[in-house]
Amino acid sequence: MAKRPRTAPKNPQLYRVEVLRTERLTPHMHRVTVGGEALTAFPWMRYDHWFRLFLRLPHQTEFAMPEISGKKWWVEFLEVPEQTRPHCSNYTVADLRAADAEMDIDFVVHRGPGGEPEGPAAIWACAATPGEPLAVLDQGILFAPPAGATDLTIVADESGLPAVTGILRSLPADTVGRVFQEVPTAADRRELTGPSGVTITWADRDDHGAVPGVAALRALESLDALDPGGYGFVVGESTLATRGRRHLHQIGLPKDRITFSGFWKSDH
Repeated sequence: MAKRPRTAPKNPQLYRVEVLRTERLTPHMHRVTVGGEALTAFPWMRYDHWFRLFLRLPHQTEFAMPEISGKKWWVEFLEVPEQTRPHCSNYTVADLRAADAEMDIDFVVHRGPGGEPEGPAAIWACAATPGEPLAVLDQGILFAPPAGATDLTIVADESGLPAVTGILRSLPADTVGRVFQEVPTAADRRELTGPSGVTITWADRDDHGAVPGVAALRALESLDALDPGGYGFVVGESTLATRGRRHLHQIGLPKDRITFSGFWKSDH
């Protein structure tokens, strides 16, 4: 494999953008395309390049976003009164077309008993209309295989699907390994473009009451040995991330060759 990608910007910058259009990609994934002249300078590094997403609160009529940047941006952000401080969450660059000053952001849409979207970001995304202002703060890349890693093992639930999609299409052509990707239903699968030596195993949950991440973990646990020179990447619901890391270590990967992150935590 090629050398590891640079993982973080030295001086994170804020980019003010607005909604251009939206579309439903699959039953549980909604895409919002945003635009703004500032995006022509966004330093997209591909892979799972992520950012902080700032959105107007539901009760607000205007987007009250302070100017923040640098490593101490959080201090500046917390100085905004709570009742006007924008919602903040983490998302992946699904695609960036710098020449057109456009960025795609994919939102997982889980629904409550009445069919309504759940979670502030998903609720916002499903109702977003052209012209709605928002902002993104560049944060860099989480995926960081050591130079010379022999193979990859990537595991994610649907919250990690945008990251997995970006990683696969950014990998060197000679990369080998495997991906275990969970989605709510078979209809939520998407075409994944990547090296021919990386196999894709889909895990469809197909049960509204099932806890996300369990199916991906079950698929991962079908592995009983890994090359210690490889690299593991497991993201999604917090239990999937922690138990996935534990299993990867038990079957051969050193802990310092595993990246894991709990993107969210299930209430179940």
